[in-house]
Amino acid sequence: MTATPNDLFLRLDALGLQHSTVRHPPLFTVEDSRALRGTLPGGHAKNLFLKNKKGGLWLLVVEENTSVQLKAFGKAVGAGNLSFASPEILMEKLGVRPGAVTPFALINAPAGSVSIYFDRALLQADPLNFHPLDNTMTTTIKKADLLTFLNALGHTISEIDLETLN
Repeated sequence: MTATPNDLFLRLDALGLQHSTVRHPPLFTVEDSRALRGTLPGGHAKNLFLKNKKGGLWLLVVEENTSVQLKAFGKAVGAGNLSFASPEILMEKLGVRPGAVTPFALINAPAGSVSIYFDRALLQADPLNFHPLDNTMTTTIKKADLLTFLNALGHTISEIDLETLN
């Protein structure tokens, strides 16, 4: 079963993690987010769900202004050529639609099924802001609490410095 935002919030609460959520009109792009988020403090991300021809999956989480060279990232992580996963794969593997990609969606993915990379520049920010499985809300969470959540799910998080790849 695919988790709902409420399921996510209950899981965060059960782990004793602090979070706050605001509602807003649907956001589909970084530009939409900038225009409607108001004064939410902290880092704001774009999340890229990627695949290769061999069926490998990657979630790349970067600061919203970061330019990503997929070829360089794919080479750096040994993935080869990467492309964006289709909406069908996104729904099947993470349980979200385009525009709602988020590290929180890993609640729907078995441990080890997705390689997770956070860009070092984003990890300099605290707190962090992500959609909670739905692009009509934004959830703010401390960086340490997000990492605690992902580790509790059994996911391994890797850090990469994209600036050195571009």
